[in-house]
Amino acid sequence: MNNKTGNSRNKRNIKLVLEYDGSGYAGWQRQGFTTGKRSVQNILEECTAKYLDENIKIIGSGRTDAGVHALGQVANFPCISSQSVEAMKKNINILLPEDIKILDMQEVDKEFHSRYSAKAKTYEYRIDQGRVPSVFSRKYTCHVPVPLNMDAMKKASACFAGTHDFKAFSTDRKNGKSTVRTIENIDIYRYARQRYGKPANEIRIKITGDGFLYNMVRIMTGTLLEIGQGIRCPEDVIEILKGKNRQHAGITVSSQGLFLLGVRY
Repeated sequence: MNNKTGNSRNKRNIKLVLEYDGSGYAGWQRQGFTTGKRSVQNILEECTAKYLDENIKIIGSGRTDAGVHALGQVANFPCISSQSVEAMKKNINILLPEDIKILDMQEVDKEFHSRYSAKAKTYEYRIDQGRVPSVFSRKYTCHVPVPLNMDAMKKASACFAGTHDFKAFSTDRKNGKSTVRTIENIDIYRYARQRYGKPANEIRIKITGDGFLYNMVRIMTGTLLEIGQGIRCPEDVIEILKGKNRQHAGITVSSQGLFLLGVRY
């Protein structure tokens, strides 16, 4: 369908909110043609370009790693199509695979940038506490069958709050970039659900901050899990932050339990 109208000077800026199951993807970021791996960005660009019949480059609010899911990823793209956003949303969703869907779409100011305009992001990590890992949530939780001391984890989480250098909680080895971030809030709570008529509890760790380093949430979560198991003390977080050494922090937990819940502007 050819909907081209106007020229580059009257491009529209389209913002969208989408959700996706990251299980089958190499992450959000566009992959080169030689890798043979699919990314959410690749698929979204292909389907949008096919419907609008123009070259489309999607800008995401940030990258999510392979296996990470999103309930509220935000992106935007410029286009010259005269199609209504309602028609775009409906028809692009038809072209998208069943594990990627656009929840909302609107035209926004040309200065809006899904990444640089963001004020905060919220991630959530989900932990299956069942004795046997659930077949149906295995792609969306990390199985930790041992008891966890939630009081100790909550005490430790308070040490993350505020503005700190999170170098110890990242595997990004690039030099020169700031590793200082601000954590607004960490909420650790039990989420009860039924499994074969019996309670099957999950522990969820929800983290809101102004930005996150590579693997930061997964390393913070791994550290909190070690504290919950008594391997570390809550006060260790303070020393790890001061030390700025990745080797002193906890494990990097698996990606499948991580969700990007939303982005605040």
